[in-house]
Amino acid sequence: MATPDDVSRIIAGLDGVTTVQRYGMETWTVGKKFFAWERPFSKADIKRMKPDEPPPGPILAVSVADLDDKRAILEEGPAGVFTISHFDGYAALLIQLDVVDVDLLEELMVDAWMTAAPRQTVDDYLAAHPRPTA
Repeated sequence: MATPDDVSRIIAGLDGVTTVQRYGMETWTVGKKFFAWERPFSKADIKRMKPDEPPPGPILAVSVADLDDKRAILEEGPAGVFTISHFDGYAALLIQLDVVDVDLLEELMVDAWMTAAPRQTVDDYLAAHPRPTA
């Protein structure tokens, strides 16, 4: 289970991130591109979810590389990671903080940051934080 403090810790470890308010929600950008943002459900979202109830707790949205990446992540079925119809055709996922594993949250947020950060910044990060190869 992740918390907003985990989000803050992860963000603090990423170069060039600025926190801004977008539509009244905290949004994280690198350069001029946003990559993660608070995403409470709108009345229209809730109406489209009926008869189901929206997941409770804080919800984040994160960018993903593309729709294939989004589909692959969703097919893995990780707890706390989902989408809604509003995000159909959009390369982003929703994360339920109260459910998602902290390590997965970090992986998704770093990957989201990499979709927006300048190439050299990403290369520098990967040199300092090598990822295991499959």
